[in-house]
Amino acid sequence: MPQQYSSDIATVERTLEEIDLKAIAAGKTYYPSPAAWDDEVLYFLMLDRFSEGKEYGGFGDVNGDPVAGSGERTTPLFRIESDANNSDWQQWFEAGKGWCGGTIAGMRDKLGYLKRLGVTAIWVSPVFKQVTGSDSYHGYGIQNFLDVDLHYGTREELRDFVADAHRHGIRVILDIIVNHAGDVFAYENNQPYFYHQGWKWPVSGYRMEQGDGGSIPFGAVSDSAPEAWPDGAIWPAEFQEVEVWTRKGQIRNWDGFPDYIEGDFLSLKDINLGDSIQDPALGWDLQQRIRAFRPSPVLDHIVKVYRFWMAYADIDGFRLDTVKHMEPGAVRYFTSAIHEFAQTLGKENFTVIGEITGGRSNAMQILDVTGLDAALGIGDLPDKLEFLAKGWRSPGNPDTGEQEGYFDLFRNSLLDGKNGHQWYSKHIVTMLDDHDQVGVNHKFRFCGDSPDSWKLLKAALGLNLATEGISCIYYGTEQAFNGADPRRDDNSWSDVVLRECMFGGPFGSLQSTGRHFFNEEHEVYRFVGRLAEFRKGEIALRRGRQYLRQVSATGNEGEFFYPQPVNGEMRWVVAWSRNFAETECLCAINTNPDEELTVWSVVDNQLNPPGTTMQCVFSSSPEQEGEETEVAPVCGSAVKITVPPGGFVVYR
Repeated sequence: MPQQYSSDIATVERTLEEIDLKAIAAGKTYYPSPAAWDDEVLYFLMLDRFSEGKEYGGFGDVNGDPVAGSGERTTPLFRIESDANNSDWQQWFEAGKGWCGGTIAGMRDKLGYLKRLGVTAIWVSPVFKQVTGSDSYHGYGIQNFLDVDLHYGTREELRDFVADAHRHGIRVILDIIVNHAGDVFAYENNQPYFYHQGWKWPVSGYRMEQGDGGSIPFGAVSDSAPEAWPDGAIWPAEFQEVEVWTRKGQIRNWDGFPDYIEGDFLSLKDINLGDSIQDPALGWDLQQRIRAFRPSPVLDHIVKVYRFWMAYADIDGFRLDTVKHMEPGAVRYFTSAIHEFAQTLGKENFTVIGEITGGRSNAMQILDVTGLDAALGIGDLPDKLEFLAKGWRSPGNPDTGEQEGYFDLFRNSLLDGKNGHQWYSKHIVTMLDDHDQVGVNHKFRFCGDSPDSWKLLKAALGLNLATEGISCIYYGTEQAFNGADPRRDDNSWSDVVLRECMFGGPFGSLQSTGRHFFNEEHEVYRFVGRLAEFRKGEIALRRGRQYLRQVSATGNEGEFFYPQPVNGEMRWVVAWSRNFAETECLCAINTNPDEELTVWSVVDNQLNPPGTTMQCVFSSSPEQEGEETEVAPVCGSAVKITVPPGGFVVYR
């Protein structure tokens, strides 16, 4: 059934020729980029799962005034005592597979909630119009690159949301797709085809809606099938040419080159971004592939699409999806074109963050050769962050060349050929929890693997916000979403459990329905808000050099060690320093969820010589703040620190 539009569809361009970027930008003053993105606190939200604007109680408006119930405010605050597990699991789980109801208007309604959390940049899942009748609530199945999906709202609402966010000091990063569009056409007989030796497969035609067998002629449809506008085929019209598509079927070997470059991402149709080397023996040679790359016309069309969104909505950055499946030459071409246009708008530090799966080494190479500003999706980083905080992983060991621990990921940048100690801070996005968990079979959020995991959430968030990298919080983590899948022998649709609704609806966290989670009194929300505010005033926590510190139970010379798991478990203190100019911030987490621990930690001998004092300036237990500790002449300099159970502290 054709969609009904809440605004005049005639205002949406059918072709890129109708777009005059200079006219759109004329007379506008665009919001500036930040001086450094590692100063920011990002917050990733899935638009369909965040807010529908009907919530009341537990949170305030943008001015901090309490939001009360009314005729339109009908969803009350979640109470764990009465509302957890109030839904039939199977019915709840099925609801999570489709659209739930989050909107741009609802997201705008929560700007106050996000501002008080300490968020300075909102990363929004794709907003573009999806294939008609599809369940692609996540936004990655685009049918019209120039319009916003009605489920979310309108283009005008997106533009106004960004403007309002800017008024409150919050930037907006838009999640975008260049590699593929939605399931917009059908292969012959509407059958699935799979990648095989680069063969092109026959196509029946464009779809009018999801599941349609290809009733619209394959090719330019403006004259041959006027009924295709606006809900059928693909738009803008420049994307309808046959050569836009690789037409080589679904990827089967996700690590086979060039299969993962040329094949369809499941049912999502691969876009032909250009030609390069196809020899599997040369797949590793990124520089040679870039030199050989020749962009296709559609790559220029894609560049103009996203320049349009920058000019129209004043977007501050992009998160580029599925970089692994794009030719590095295409990534380089696109990123360069976007950066250039951003500078014409006065956005000198517009960021393009790439989702780069395939391991840390691959991510570093892709960043080096493509000009992407930062990487996320590095497979082992979220794992090491999460399970270090849970006491199941080594923090690392600077005395070895092994890359076994979280802190090893941020080792001496000279060893990786980088030109400064801050390289990793500016080029890696760090987060726990996310919407995909690529490579993980049985998926769950941080609090989903054990009833006691929430006790260590503050430690994990302290680690995330006070170590090197661009810190990002996944929506719901600040409310201790549990994202738990009770199935143990079935991993199908496993990512559903990572995407509960903040507004409750049919798919709230903790197997609840009809209750929202915008609770500004939640202890984790308040912890993050205090830490984010403290972090603003401490440049060392945002940009400082980073050193994992040796700790000791006794404080005796010769008894300081980098903590390591024993029999797979480590219930101990992990300490690290962030040093910048004349300042040292000694940070520490306690991976014991039930006991306060007091240990000795090494500190910088020059910045904190023996006989001076350091003070607890931040703690997950605020009553500890202000306590002083004297620097002792052990291992150069060392201090005695106390860390609350499952907690986080900073001494300065």
